[in-house]
Amino acid sequence: MTKSEKNPKVDEFLSKAKKWKAEFEKLRDIALDCGLTEDFKWMHPCYTLDNKNVVLIHGFKEYCALLFHKGALLQDPHGILIQQTENVQAARQIRFTHVNEIVEMEPILKEYIQAAIEVEKAGMQVEFKKNTEDIIPEELQTKFAEIPALKTAFEALTPGRQRAYILYFSQPKQAKTRESRIAKYTQHILEGKGLHD
Repeated sequence: MTKSEKNPKVDEFLSKAKKWKAEFEKLRDIALDCGLTEDFKWMHPCYTLDNKNVVLIHGFKEYCALLFHKGALLQDPHGILIQQTENVQAARQIRFTHVNEIVEMEPILKEYIQAAIEVEKAGMQVEFKKNTEDIIPEELQTKFAEIPALKTAFEALTPGRQRAYILYFSQPKQAKTRESRIAKYTQHILEGKGLHD
């Protein structure tokens, strides 16, 4: 398998990374070794096959991860795939806290990436559960009317991120609490971030 070309946007992302830099670089090498196309989406290195997302590299406070976009369809013989939250239907992560873990797991990671490539080549799709509970709270609809850009930004979020916000904003019984939650996360949404980003 030929190693893929590096994307300048990812070079820039890595040059600015303060945390997880060594881990990101190692994960990048592994993804490129698998012949995927390096792209930069959602402000993270993303690896694609025929313009379809296969795997993404991202970092959090406690860990960094390799995120498989259709991870729910993968076999998990090593028991390492993690569902980030109960609302995430398709994606699964493999988490790391040190570059040595990545080095030790390299053959396994390549095995999982190869499996994800096969899922994509086969055109497999995750069957999403339709949830009728996802009714946008009145307070959020009011905010959309006040700030049209917020509605546009919200609709641009992934379905999972939208759902997480809807659930979080709908939980409180008092309208005042719902409004304060929406106010607190308005900027987050405008920046294209999810509830937990």
